[in-house]
Formats: sequence, structure tokens, C-alpha cells
Amino acid sequence: MKADVQEIYKIKTTEKESLLKWYHLLKLGRSLDDKAPNYLRQAIGWSYHAPAAGHDAIQLAIGQVFDQEHDHLFPYYRDLQTCLSAGLTATEIILNGISKDTDVAGGGRHMSNHFAKPEINIHNVSSCTGNHTLHAVGIARAIKTYEAKGVAISSQGESSVSEGYVYEAINGASNEKLPVIFVFQDNGYGISVPKKDQTANRKVAKNFEGMKNLRIIYCNGKDVFDSMNAMAEAKKHAEENQTPVIVHANCVRIHSHSNSDRHDLYRDKAELNYVQEYDPIAKFRRLLVRYNRATEEELDAIDAEVKAEVKVAHKAGLAAPSPDPESIHDFVIAPSYVPQKFPDGTHNEEGEPKKLIEALNGTLKEEFRRNPHTYIWGQDMANKDKGGIFNVSKGLQQEFGHKRVFNAPIAEDFIMGTANGMARYNKDIRIVVEGAEFADYFWPAMEQFVETTHEYWRTKGQYSPNITVRLASGGYIGGGLYHSQNIEGALSTFPGVRIVYPSYADDAAGLLRTSMRSEGMTVFMEPKALYNAPKAATPIPEEFEVPFGKARIRREGTDLTIVTYGNTTHMCVEAADKLAEEGAGNIEVIDLRSIVPLDTDTVLESIKKTSKVLIVHEDKVFAGFGGEVAATISDLGFEYLDAPVKRVGSTFTPVGFNRILEAAVLPNTDKIEVAARELLSF
Repeated sequence: MKADVQEIYKIKTTEKESLLKWYHLLKLGRSLDDKAPNYLRQAIGWSYHAPAAGHDAIQLAIGQVFDQEHDHLFPYYRDLQTCLSAGLTATEIILNGISKDTDVAGGGRHMSNHFAKPEINIHNVSSCTGNHTLHAVGIARAIKTYEAKGVAISSQGESSVSEGYVYEAINGASNEKLPVIFVFQDNGYGISVPKKDQTANRKVAKNFEGMKNLRIIYCNGKDVFDSMNAMAEAKKHAEENQTPVIVHANCVRIHSHSNSDRHDLYRDKAELNYVQEYDPIAKFRRLLVRYNRATEEELDAIDAEVKAEVKVAHKAGLAAPSPDPESIHDFVIAPSYVPQKFPDGTHNEEGEPKKLIEALNGTLKEEFRRNPHTYIWGQDMANKDKGGIFNVSKGLQQEFGHKRVFNAPIAEDFIMGTANGMARYNKDIRIVVEGAEFADYFWPAMEQFVETTHEYWRTKGQYSPNITVRLASGGYIGGGLYHSQNIEGALSTFPGVRIVYPSYADDAAGLLRTSMRSEGMTVFMEPKALYNAPKAATPIPEEFEVPFGKARIRREGTDLTIVTYGNTTHMCVEAADKLAEEGAGNIEVIDLRSIVPLDTDTVLESIKKTSKVLIVHEDKVFAGFGGEVAATISDLGFEYLDAPVKRVGSTFTPVGFNRILEAAVLPNTDKIEVAARELLSF
């Protein structure tokens, strides 16, 4: 039995006042929806508009069940009426549509029709349709973890349910028993693609009927009362049972998909006439009059009020300032922690050397003790005495419990996406995820990785994903494909993320500590061949810290600069020592430690002294990160060079499994030595 609307909403006003309020919201939403294309025609803005007409009833219901204090709403690009019903004003809708600086979603940084207001928990959602289902699951996990009131609500069209990450989200919510509501607004089309080309089931929610702990509610999304009852029941069930609910709402799309679409090219006249007849607002008005809940005069008066309200909002929108072009550099990435005890990331500690894997494990435990809002999850990392396939997380679950340390499904997008979501709940939260068991397997998470890199910028600093992404990287283990590749060059092309790559145990500890104390996202590349290598072991001072963007000179020299990081740092030092012993040259070795941000100053100061530079990294030379370093040197330090910039790295091939093939592909000490000799003799 569906719950009573009046009881669920605890409406304190009279029934009539509530009905008239709903009518006002519906008319206001439709008026703004109809007005949006005019801005484009006048070249004022709103260059992307996806009409909500035909979805009005279910969207009104979503917004009315939403509690700004406790719930979290993730709308999609067609959710104008949802956001208006949930708490945005007409002016805020227009400011977003015409991309003004005072747009509460993100100051015109995001596509029009992507409505949000983070301060009341209406989240800024990207254009990658349906991906916010994972964020809703992540924040629902936080609601359950903190035993808080509220639910997460994710809204989308039925066609985006075809995306794999939507299945990952619903599977994860079902498995973890999380209070999240997934609303499918089914209008029968994905742009021009009919539903029959998307799924075998006429109702896409039926694809999920076999999932445990999941309730599915079907409703008429064109009917205000059926939609209200469905959403009320969904919220009641999700809160009381702490389990997910799907609300499948049948809607109609009255207009084209968007202002760049012509629906008359794929919908016949009969269908176009049909959808006009099923206009939810017209039906609601007829019901109010038929059952004596309102008079025509009362509704006409509301229509007039709405017209005046839109006029005022329009004037306010046009008068609002546009974004400053210089502001593009603001909020690219959130502030990093500034080390206090070790401001330059160096030390003179003596004592028992610790292995790199010990440094990581010990630092994780120390930071977990320091901040009770720290969490870690990933694949195969918290089962009994096992702590990941490399034992980096060994002992964490035993000390900090299942709520803070737990396994994730083999679904890399789910791992990243729920991190993005959970981090939104509390600014004190720090999340560490093992993005994939090996860095090579991270590619399925790239959609969510890219999404997360621009969250801070897109929201104009309103949300910072405070996440450390650990990735076991590199070769020299005989791993072959998907176990020995390097991916930092590809990841470094995205603004909004820091990337670090330590070579020694102390730097691994210091960089991890700084990352876990910082705001924003950091990718922490771990050279797995060095986990237990004696050459990477070092003494580690208590609470050692390494700042981002600060390189470390591993060997001083005057004749040649080698710039490197990760596994090849040790090879470069070995090659430099050998050449020095022969009297062939005195080589300076710079360990970057941070790839992004890059310590350009240390590199240039060294080149001023040596006049020659060799860049060495494990990744491929072609399109590897060394190319960016070389370009930077050529741009800023060309006048100091007495020889061409030379690079050493992997061949432009995959890394083979057979050790003979691996050795042929990857750089080694001998290859570095040959390149150094060529430069020294130049």
C-alpha cells in the first residue's frame, strides 16, 4: 500500500494551500522551460536546453520529497522542474541558463541546463549522463556510515541506464544496503533512439528486478498524485530500511530532446499529438477544478503571478555580471597541505632503513589514527589477514574496522565514483582508494577519474574531492600486459589532479602523508618493483612530510643533469656513479618526486650549471611525460643548453611478459649510461 502523501510530507498548511503551491511551482517551471529557447534566439545564452515539459509531475514530486538539510539530490540536465521544486529560485534557474558569474551551480563554468545549488545539497552534476548514480551511492554510504538522517536521490532518463556505471551503482547500493533512490524518468527516447533499441524490457527498471535488497516502484510520471505517492513511499522505504529504491516513472517528452534536436524527423504527427494531450500540468489543472480544489479564477491569478515572477527573474538575470576571463585559473585544484616540520621534504635521519612497502603501510595507519574521517577501499584489500595483493593495507581493517577499511567489487569506475560521492558528505573526510590492483587496470575508471578532476573547477570551489588514488605502477616484475605498463603520462594531461611518483621509502611516506592531509585529488603512483627492494629502503623520520612540486637532488654534479622519477631514479644514480668512477663526467641526478606540479625551478637551476640534460623515465619516450619536461626546458631554459635535450624511456610498444621481451622494452642502467655518454661528449 502506498503511503499517504499528507502523512509523509507532514504538510502543516491546508490541503488547498499545498495543491495551489504545487500548481504554482508547475506553472513557474513550465514558464521558465518555455522561455529558455528565447534566450538562445536573442544570443543571450541558454545554448543548451533540454525541455522538462512532460516530466513535470515526477520532477515536482522529487523536489517536494527532498529535504535540503538532510537529503542529497543529484539531478540531470532535464531536471529544471526538479530543481525549482527542490529549492532553486526562478532567478537562479535563469542565471544558470545564461551562464552568469552569480550562477549558484558554478558561475557559468558548466553547461547551461545543469542546475545545482551545493549549499542546499543539490549537487553539481556533469554532462556525462548517468554517472552521478555513483556519486549518489557514495554519499548514501556516508549517510549510513555516520548513521545520519536522509537519503540520496539520483535522477536520470531511462536511456542513460544503459551505461555500465549505472549498473555498477545499483549493484553496489543493493550489495551495501544503502539509502539511495534512483529515479528513471522514462520518456521513451534517448535523443532520437527509441527505447526498444536500448533494452529488451519495455520498462528498463525490470532489468534490475533480480537484485536483492532493492525495491522497485512503478508510477505514472505524468500524474502529480501518483508521482507524489511513489516518491513519498520510496523515501519512506529507503530511510526506514536503509536500502535502495528505483522509481520508474512513465513520462512523455512533449518537445524535442534539446534545442539542437528536431523530433519531427523521427516522431510522426500522431505521436506528437498524443504527447500534447498528456501534458501533466493541463491534467493537474483539470483535476483541481473538477474536484473543487480550486477555481479557474484562482488558477488564473497564479498564472499572472508566475508571469510577473519570471519577468522579475529575467531582469535580474540580464543585470547579473558575466564571468571574468581571468577567473579561468581559479579553483583548478584545491589547496594542498603545506608541510611544517620538513618544508623542503628532506632530512638527515639515521637509523634502521624501512622498505617502501613498510613506509606506505605505516603512514596509512598513522594518518588513519590522526583523522577518524579517513577511509580506504579497493579490490582484494581487506579480507582476513590479506591487505591487498601487495600487502600495502595489511592490518588496517583489523585496527580500524570494516566501516573504514573494506573491499570493493571488481569495478574500477565504482571505486572512483563512490569516492567522489562519499567525499562530498563532510569536508573532513579523506578517502584513499586503490584505484585498481595494477595501474594498467585503471582504464575502466577513467570516466570517473576525468569527472573528478574538474569537480573543484566546475563548482567554482564549492566541492573538493579529497581523494588519494593509489596505483601500483611500472614493470621490472615480469608482469606483461595489464601488470607492467605505465600510465602517468596519460593521466597528467588532465588539469585538477596532482600526480606523485616516489622512488624511496622516505619520500613514499612523506608524499602519502601530504596527500592524505590535502584537499583535492592526488594520484599516488607506487613503483611496485621497489616495494621490497633494499635499494629503495631508507630511514624515515617521525611524521615525515614532502611538499608537492619539490624535487630532490639525489646526486650533485656539474657536467650533465639527469631528470627522472620512480624506478629509473636508482638506475640513473647507478649510471652516474659508474661514469664518475671512470672520470667520464660528474652527473647531477634530480628525482622529481612530483610530476604534477612540476618543480621547474630546480630543473632550470641545475641546467644553468651543467648546460646539458637527459630525461629518463620508465614510460614510453613517445608521448611520455618526459616530452612535457623537455618542452618546458626548451621554452624556459634554451639559452642555458649546450646540447640537445635527450630522452630515455620505454620503446613505443607494450611491455612483454617474457623477461627477454621486458628487458628489450624497458630502460635500464646500461641504456641510460649510453645516452649520458653521448651527451657528455657533445
